[in-house]
Amino acid sequence: MTELPAAVSVRESGTGTPLVLLHAYPLNASMWSSQLDALPGLTGDGARVLAPDQRGFGGTELGADTPSLDAVADDLALLLDAAGIERAVVGGISMGGYVALAFARRHPGRLAGLLLANTRATADSDAVRVNRERIAAAVTARDSVQLLLDEQVAAGQLGPDSQHLVERVQSMVAAASPASVAWALRAMAARPDSLDVLAGLRVPVAVVAGAQDALVAPEEAELMLRARPDAELTVIPRVGHLSPLEAPEAFDAAVRALLRRVAAG
Repeated sequence: MTELPAAVSVRESGTGTPLVLLHAYPLNASMWSSQLDALPGLTGDGARVLAPDQRGFGGTELGADTPSLDAVADDLALLLDAAGIERAVVGGISMGGYVALAFARRHPGRLAGLLLANTRATADSDAVRVNRERIAAAVTARDSVQLLLDEQVAAGQLGPDSQHLVERVQSMVAAASPASVAWALRAMAARPDSLDVLAGLRVPVAVVAGAQDALVAPEEAELMLRARPDAELTVIPRVGHLSPLEAPEAFDAAVRALLRRVAAG
């Protein structure tokens, strides 16, 4: 098991059911500000929300491990230890979903429920792996993430009604370090297919998709539902790849429904 990086940044609010929210690539935990405010509820006991910056993003150090989402999943297990949490509902969007599935594979006993948003349980295609390496090599060679801004990563993650969020997302992209971007890309490219992990879980599962997500095809949600027919699917209209930012009320409703299922046992 890897060691938790020396500097780890975590945002936390509330006192209820532990809920970990894992951010998208190449963003950071600030994307969860609305959920940190809303999901604990008016009394604060609706959920204990923890939103960590993953390795190399936000205020968390990258560390020296070989690129692997397993390392990030192990970071989460250590983070739960430090927070005194035995089991948690884990929710991940995009790259965060990949980490959530890695956590489910490596630490299934620590999982109380699973939320997979705008993500897939399948491995990368060869074409996607090649493109990830292209970007990783370029940002490393230039020691700059300007390529991500030039290729309009922020705009591409958002649906047609959400372009007012471009500046906010762009600022998170620009804050990422080249080394962390390259590390994350190579870690994502190396991940295995996780449909078998999803099928084998014995906890409530929820899947959230954006109806106009240009990065994750609707078929990916269908594959996850095929592996887990008891999963609850929420497709949010007019929303792209960043559903918690684009439609926080609809996203939060899906999370609350999952928390209710977890509480009901």
